[in-house]
Amino acid sequence: MLHRNFTIDEIIIDWLHIIRTKSLKASCNPLFNLYLASYETNHLFHTSRKKPVMKAVIYTEYGGPESLRVAEVPKPVPLDNEVLINVHAVSINDWDFALLQPDTFNRLMSGLTKPKRQIIGSDISGKIESVGKAVTKFKIGDEVYGDLSGRWGGFAEYVCAPEQSLALKPANMTFEEAASIPQAAMLAVQGLIDIGNIQPGQKLLINGAGGGVGTFGIQIAQSLGVTDITVVDKESKLDMLRSLGATHCINYTKEDFTKNGQTYDLILDAKTNRPTSHYLRALNPCGRYVTVGGDLSRLLKIFLSMAWINRVSKKKVSIVALKANKDLLYINKLNEAGKLKCIIDKHHYTLNNAPEAMRYFGTGDHKGKIVISLK
Repeated sequence: MLHRNFTIDEIIIDWLHIIRTKSLKASCNPLFNLYLASYETNHLFHTSRKKPVMKAVIYTEYGGPESLRVAEVPKPVPLDNEVLINVHAVSINDWDFALLQPDTFNRLMSGLTKPKRQIIGSDISGKIESVGKAVTKFKIGDEVYGDLSGRWGGFAEYVCAPEQSLALKPANMTFEEAASIPQAAMLAVQGLIDIGNIQPGQKLLINGAGGGVGTFGIQIAQSLGVTDITVVDKESKLDMLRSLGATHCINYTKEDFTKNGQTYDLILDAKTNRPTSHYLRALNPCGRYVTVGGDLSRLLKIFLSMAWINRVSKKKVSIVALKANKDLLYINKLNEAGKLKCIIDKHHYTLNNAPEAMRYFGTGDHKGKIVISLK
């Protein structure tokens, strides 16, 4: 439910109406009624000149999903190199969840006492409503999608974005599917291909495979001729992962893949929840470990140690530094060729229950991507 603050003018008008209702002398006084009518007319004139507003999910303090609330905020206006997008769908990423947390690292990055940006959400899809005068790639009415990480603002009815942050949405793709793609699919492509250099016939393991990166990663690897794909996640997600083409499934609550004696040419990690030495133990002699995110303290340890590991060992360790939107056209081609489908969790969410969606994301029980629909 939206709550709105009343202006001083509105309060004065309400009191004048009360006075006229309660006082026979006031109600019969032509000067009083003329003053009231004049005041209302003046108020309406100025109200009509106010900036347009939109509905958005905002947070003004740190505190996890409970800090989110729906509010009316000013509708953004695009700069010369930007477009204004009427948002149809937005998906949730790890970064969105992390931005809400009160930890020291997030405060250093996002604002010590309160968030610098109050609207989260990066992976959006929608229709272009207006364009800046320097925009050349898109026109009003184009259906687009992209990753706005660093700018955020996707949890709203409208958002502005530079044209280079967007791609045209294929006609055969829904807005919900498009919103599920940008960050997760880019991490999968860049982890498997750009850094992992995955080759046909190699053995691949994806840790934390039941989310966006993993579900895209399985399909991308298959399209490149990889047939031996092991996935690690909760038992509740394994049937879904098998249906996508996973050949071996490990329930992490019952088996540790770093201790079962199996080794792999490439490990793509979406969780980073083990010591680096354990991952190295699960690699073939010339294998490579690539992480796309996860536990911050372990990521820091990998960052500090990977140069030394890569110098003294044939096994290689890497962290994906996301290049946002770089491979959207590549993903479009896979989709149009029928080699990739978007896995979206069955739970349906709108802006009004975005806090619930974020809480669900925090449980890790979702299959594929969680998408919030605005239309």
